[in-house]
Amino acid sequence: MSNSILQIRDLRVTFKTQLGELKAVRGIDVDVAPGEILGVVGESGSGKSVSFLAAMGLLPSSATISGSVMLDGKELIGAKRKAIRSVRGKSLAMVFQDPLSALNPVHRVGDQIVEMIQSHQDMNTHDAEKRAVELLEIVGIPQPGERARQYPHEFSGGMRQRVVIAMAIANNPKVLIADEPTTALDVTVQAQILEVIQKVQQTFGTAVVLITHDLGVIARVADSVNVMYAGRNVESGSVQSIFDHPSHPY
Repeated sequence: MSNSILQIRDLRVTFKTQLGELKAVRGIDVDVAPGEILGVVGESGSGKSVSFLAAMGLLPSSATISGSVMLDGKELIGAKRKAIRSVRGKSLAMVFQDPLSALNPVHRVGDQIVEMIQSHQDMNTHDAEKRAVELLEIVGIPQPGERARQYPHEFSGGMRQRVVIAMAIANNPKVLIADEPTTALDVTVQAQILEVIQKVQQTFGTAVVLITHDLGVIARVADSVNVMYAGRNVESGSVQSIFDHPSHPY
């Protein structure tokens, strides 16, 4: 796809272990179009999260990565750390699976959003604080001005997930990677979080990669699907074609 905002080609990730090499990702191809919600689905251990952590430059030094990850025409694999850091959180952002560990427990949530904004934008603290409150309101947190002054432990799991989404969209990224954003949430809160992600996609035109093992989530919000199994893409296509005529016996 020539119009892809994120293009992954032949991505391979291998970890060195005491028992030898572990091939976690074995040559996947992914295309994400601007404004699209791409669902990446597969069982635990299929390589979903590892693939996109590799794209973000967040894997440990024990990982060997090869292939190509192009974001808006810029190669990320093999790029210098400074170049990756200038992209990560600005053009390419991630909503991590566990919001409690993604947030710093000793800093107010508003301050953490302000830090994210000021790390990529030349904005004074007053304006950044005002923007942080606006972001909390966008993701559906009531009384955002008061909540911005609170700490992560004062939020429920669903509210913490909303804070993490607010941090991820603070710099209007071109691509938002949501890694199992509804894990450990009850059904009602899951639906609310998915609505927030859809709102972000529709409001800002952000391309979203939604990583999950839940086919129901994919059916609800995704435009297209990549199915992974044992570190490989086994099929991809529109939601309707994958659900109506699957070609792999997963």
